[in-house]
Amino acid sequence: MTKRLISILLSVVAFLIGWHIFTRYGDIPEFILPSPFSVWNRFLQAVGDGSLPYHTGITLLEIVLGLLAGVLFATVVGYILAKSRTLERLLSPYIVASQAIPVVAIAPLLVIWFKDGILSKVTICALIVFFPVLVNTIVGVRAVPIALYDLMNSLHATRAQILWKVEVPASLPIFLGGLRIGATLSVIGAIVGELVSAEQGLGFLLQLGDFQYDTAMVFVAVFTLIALALMLYGIVTLLEKRFLKWQN
Repeated sequence: MTKRLISILLSVVAFLIGWHIFTRYGDIPEFILPSPFSVWNRFLQAVGDGSLPYHTGITLLEIVLGLLAGVLFATVVGYILAKSRTLERLLSPYIVASQAIPVVAIAPLLVIWFKDGILSKVTICALIVFFPVLVNTIVGVRAVPIALYDLMNSLHATRAQILWKVEVPASLPIFLGGLRIGATLSVIGAIVGELVSAEQGLGFLLQLGDFQYDTAMVFVAVFTLIALALMLYGIVTLLEKRFLKWQN
């Protein structure tokens, strides 16, 4: 773990040094590619005036609500489809077709239907999270060994006991894999909604920086989004370590 952390820190330092050298000696205008120091100073300014914490809080709220809604809906639907292959055959064409349409293409429609408040952003975020969690839920439930069902039936276990004692633990590794993907995609969903229509959030800061040629602010917003995605990914990783101790 220590070696991995050191290698990550070294790669980040090497990236920053290369970025600094490129901007310093590459004769590139500041509004096209700011230096790391310019981005850092803009970050401190945005934190100092409260704009970055405020807009980050708005985006994080949208991400968390969208992630929870998408995961909950996908888990319920995925479990039902895993138990009924007939229902899966009926609904799978519609589910796959919905994923063939880019979210950015239907985002304006969702903004029109749900207005430009937080609900439209949460809906877009939930939609982009839905599919990977759904697929992993179906795969996870169907991966439960038949022998475990036979054992529980021989013990006259109830349906609830089979669910919580067999299906949930056995399918959890695959489910958490889908959750890891969904957690990172949720950031994209929130930003897509904010870029379509928003007056607050990190997507709004991205657009504001773009319109004002404040490229350093654009970099600050992008790096903040990366930090949010890494944070969510890390939380899911911690959940895996917590609930999958029995695999070690």
